[in-house]
Amino acid sequence: MSREEVFQKVASLVSKHFEVDEAGITNATDIVKDLNADSISVMEFVLELEDEFDLEISDEDAENITTVGQVVDYITGLEK
Repeated sequence: MSREEVFQKVASLVSKHFEVDEAGITNATDIVKDLNADSISVMEFVLELEDEFDLEISDEDAENITTVGQVVDYITGLEK
């Protein structure tokens, strides 16, 4: 899956989970600051990512991922 395809899937999940306009989501979108996510909603989002991409994200990795672009890079890095 290309980086752009992963980005589109992640942006769609972000849009649905955080109830924001998908068109406004960029690689620089900060999950906590821009989307007002609390720790519970972030963990729920991580679980959705794991289901959607059939992968496991460690708690340590999840804590270090702060932007949509980092989510996409993490997922594309695992697929290689």
